[in-house]
Amino acid sequence: MPAVTLPDGSRREFDHPVTVLDVAKDIGPGLAKATLAGKVNGQLVDARHEIDDDADVAIVTDRDPEGVEIIRHSTAHLMAQAVKQLFPEAQVTIGPTIENGFYYDFAYDRGFTPEDLEKIEKRMKELAKQDLPVERSLMDRDEAVKYFRDMGEEYKAEIIASIPQGENISLYKQGDFVDLCRGPHIPSTGKLKAFKLTKVAGAYWRGDSDNEMLQRIYGTAWPNKDQLKEHLERLKEAERRDHRKIGQELDLFSIQDEAGGGLVFWHPKGARIRREIEKYWYDMHEKAGYDFVVSPHIANLELWKTSGHADFYAESMYEPMEDEHQAFQLKPMNCPFHVLMYKDRLHSYRDLPLRWAEMGTVYRREMSGALHGLMRVRGFTQDDAHIFCREDQIEAEVMAVIDLTLEVLQTFGFEKFDVNLSTKPEDAVGSDAIWEHATASLRSAIEKKGLEYSVDEGGGAFYGPKIDIKIHDAIGREWQCSTVQLDFNLPERFDMEYVAEDNERRRPIMIHRALLGSVERFFGVLIEHYAGHFPTWLAPVQAEVLTITERQDDYAREVTRALRDKGFRVESDLRNEKIGFKIREHTLKRVPYLLVLGDKEKENGQVAVRTRSGEDLGVMSVEAFGERLREEVASRQH
Repeated sequence: MPAVTLPDGSRREFDHPVTVLDVAKDIGPGLAKATLAGKVNGQLVDARHEIDDDADVAIVTDRDPEGVEIIRHSTAHLMAQAVKQLFPEAQVTIGPTIENGFYYDFAYDRGFTPEDLEKIEKRMKELAKQDLPVERSLMDRDEAVKYFRDMGEEYKAEIIASIPQGENISLYKQGDFVDLCRGPHIPSTGKLKAFKLTKVAGAYWRGDSDNEMLQRIYGTAWPNKDQLKEHLERLKEAERRDHRKIGQELDLFSIQDEAGGGLVFWHPKGARIRREIEKYWYDMHEKAGYDFVVSPHIANLELWKTSGHADFYAESMYEPMEDEHQAFQLKPMNCPFHVLMYKDRLHSYRDLPLRWAEMGTVYRREMSGALHGLMRVRGFTQDDAHIFCREDQIEAEVMAVIDLTLEVLQTFGFEKFDVNLSTKPEDAVGSDAIWEHATASLRSAIEKKGLEYSVDEGGGAFYGPKIDIKIHDAIGREWQCSTVQLDFNLPERFDMEYVAEDNERRRPIMIHRALLGSVERFFGVLIEHYAGHFPTWLAPVQAEVLTITERQDDYAREVTRALRDKGFRVESDLRNEKIGFKIREHTLKRVPYLLVLGDKEKENGQVAVRTRSGEDLGVMSVEAFGERLREEVASRQH
């Protein structure tokens, strides 16, 4: 008879087999009521899972990450049940959890409308109130294929048919609804108390554009209504900060349909910000000892075969172009070009490390449905760099990269970071000894910098371990931008060498690193982080000169010219409009400083200074304002 060991080390013995829920009841009624599932010997199971032998058992509630995940997955099934009741001809396909929620794909002969979503959500609430038991059962694979085919669920039957013969299929039933799922699920629908359907989008069956288009209904689910409310408020704030909306309002960039999706057109004001980002990036890299290189946009296909991209990255690459019986390929990455430059001559151990940086534009094939403003594009500029070094230099170089990364990100206004170390995967290249040394070097670099970090065991690239740094924006969202990756693969593939101190030929270690990730995506993150209120050093227009009447027009031109001569981005509004209208308009354009000119300011050679937040800084000379602006820009305040 089973003896159960709980996470605190205590043991409970039973004289008969028990379920996870029985164990929870034995501990206390409060825990039993909160039980969603359990962990038996580390494996997630349903609350009704039976334990008939000694086991380590943990009770899973909505306070556990696994519990929240189960709530979201179970809510996806609740949605599918509601859809089938309201739209019986709809076919159910796949419904996983995603960050903060879930989705389910349906095959239906017409598009779901916002009114349909309201009806579905209402029915979901009714089903939750019925507190329907959720029960698991097993069925033979072939029997399950026939079962779902007889129900008219061809997509489910296709999924099951792809499972090897002889395997039992796990099904879950709640009321009149049966679904294919490995589970676990909540004990009953009454556990689902806080959810909201958010939108409908298109999705190809199994993510293949050659397959039919399905309808994907998205939703979010939380343990309680307060958490749901907080999340919905965050979504509203994220919508208010949407970089596509703000980019259009401020005339920063566009995506032109005539040119094709996923290709960014930088308008003058957006290009000003980009120039400032790049200027700072170049300055910081020059100080950090990097040299700058520039590489082509295409190369012979043979190069991509040597690098391995033509094999392992083919799906993200465009088809080659034929010219004079040769195939040329748009570059998806810059690394092979930097390798070729390294190999252009033989290097000594004294030459290393070599630090080469490039703002290199790359092109990647993306499905049109995956494109999203600046965040997911087809052509973008990587702030790329590669360091070629000896094994004994890895740790010092990585520490320097971390220092540079944090300084750059903090200058752009990001203060909170998550650091992740990813280790050797199963399909890795290179010896265990090299991997151990490289991983130890990365770990040591992180720890010597005093950074907290998590470890993703087996999550490294096949060619080497890596460090990823995620930033948190103003509303708490995480963005993956910066990465440091060690590479043993390309040096081997390209037969890279350096002459060691003992005159032997050795392989250099290659470090891939990016601080911003891509200029386009980072710019999108910046727009949303600041909600378009860029710090003065980045703002496309740092000050707007506003006249009260046309009598100040000539003086406004003088002020504008004087400040531009000092290197500031200043414009003037000489329109015959009321000053209140002008102030409101340029405040909405998020201009940091508004310089109001009336007869008195003209007579005294001064400007009346207001900030975009509405603060009145009073009257000052043009020189005094210029000095204030100079100090603010130079310090890169944010």
